[in-house]
Parts: sequence; structure tokens; C-alpha cells
Amino acid sequence: MSELTFGEMFEQSNVKTIHSGEIVEGTAIEVKPDEIILSFGYKSEGVIPRSEYSNIPGLDLTTCVSVGDTLEAKVLKVNDGEGQVLLTYKRLAQDKGNKKLEEAFNNKTPLKAKVAEVLNGGLSVVIDESRVFIPASLVSDSYEKDLTKYLDKEIEFVITEFIPKRRRIIGDRKQLLLAEKEKRQKELLERIHEGDIVDGVVKNVTDFGVFVDLGGSDGLLHISEISWGRVENPKKAFKPGQELRVLIKEINENKIALSLKFEGTNPWDGVEDKYAIGTVVTGKVARMTDFGA
Repeated sequence: MSELTFGEMFEQSNVKTIHSGEIVEGTAIEVKPDEIILSFGYKSEGVIPRSEYSNIPGLDLTTCVSVGDTLEAKVLKVNDGEGQVLLTYKRLAQDKGNKKLEEAFNNKTPLKAKVAEVLNGGLSVVIDESRVFIPASLVSDSYEKDLTKYLDKEIEFVITEFIPKRRRIIGDRKQLLLAEKEKRQKELLERIHEGDIVDGVVKNVTDFGVFVDLGGSDGLLHISEISWGRVENPKKAFKPGQELRVLIKEINENKIALSLKFEGTNPWDGVEDKYAIGTVVTGKVARMTDFGA
């Protein structure tokens, strides 16, 4: 066995030592669709396979990282069996993500993230590779059967449960919506008064009347307040999304009663003078009943 030269011994003595779990920083020297080769000052290069970069199936790593980029990663195995160091970017990002989520949970700080996946029971969002589950019951302040409209959209939520060891991190969007709704309702009630005429948008139409969004709270336009005459079916006259000018008839705590019976539009005003007893008039039959027309 030949003896090592002084230069070889000096070089070996300066080789960086690493261990599993250590965080290293290196430069991407090669990027393939399914793996990244990292140089970080060790005798062997490090490899980050696609599965250890992201949870997104089939992700093309060349769209995320370029040669020359600096990355931080965690050592999984010092020797992956092929002479390389197996690294993970995803798990390090998860650690950072969990720390961010824990801080948000403790401080009750709202977070924003894109919806990564729509599940049967709710939505899944990802923050730094850490997944947050938002149950369907906590997605909105009203029942929504189809949640697919949220896919790839950014939503705001708070963390209500944080148990990473059990992979249980729960988000709640509903309470933020309710808080905002309460704020807008308070502002609206401070702004409007009985007798005001305001603009709104039809939100829902029922057999007994119309719910109108006044921009902070809904008001009820009861069927008896739609017209001075008889209204058989509100659904024939109104549709959701229709703009409507209404009269604030009454405000009772948080309940707002609306009307379309504006002052000066009552057809019965002055009827005694217009249709005096004995006057002959011409009319049109509007409705037939068993007791008359």
C-alpha cells in the first residue's frame, strides 16, 4: 500500500464532514426535470429528487430551479448507495412552514395561500410545503355544495388547530368572513335610517318576499311591500343579481324591513275625488273569483 503524500493528507484533512439531519447550502450545478444536483463543499455531490423537492406530482424541476441557484437542503442520507448525498428541500421547507403556521396559530394571525387541492371534505392549501386542511363547513359563511371554484385561488384563513405530529393542521376561513360581515353590517346600520331610499342587489327570492343585499347586510322586501296591489309570486318579478332601489321601512336591531311603496305613489290617494259615488268608469277585469270579479 502506497503512502499518502503530504498534499493528499492535507486535502483529506480539509474535507467537510456531514451527518443526517444537517442543513447545508449549495449551488445547483445540474437541473433535470426529476432531480437537482447540488455542490456544497463535500467530497460527494448532493442530489434532490423530485419527490424530495415538492409534493406536486410530476413537477418539472427545471421550471423551479436554474443552474447557479443557491439552495438550502437537509441531509437525509450521507450515501444514497450511488456515492451521492441524498438531500431534501421539501422537508426543510416543511419545517419552516410549520414554524410559520405555529406562530400564526399562537398569534391568531390570518394567512393567505392558494388552494392546492379540492377534497371531498374541504380544501387543501400549502404554505412552504406544509399542508393545511380547511373543512367544507369552515370554507364559507353559507353552505356551498361545489368547492371546485376555489381551486388555484388565493384565500385568507386562520389556523384553529396545530398538531403537526399528527399531521393535523386545520384552517378556518368562515370566522374571518363572519367578522368582516359583522363589521360591514355595523357600518351599514350606522349609515342608514328609516325612510332612506337606498340601492341594493337581489340576493334571493322566496315565496314570501325578496332578500336584498344592501352592501353590508340583507334586508327583507316582504311580498306585502312589493306593490300597492296584490302580488301572486315574487319569483316572476325578481331575479338574483337584479339591481333594486328600495325604501328603508323599519330597522329593528339587525333586521331591516324594506318596501317599494314609495311616498306619493299610493294609487288610493285621492281616490274619493277621482272616483266619486255615481261616477261611471271603464275598467279591465283583473281577476275572477267565486264571489265576483
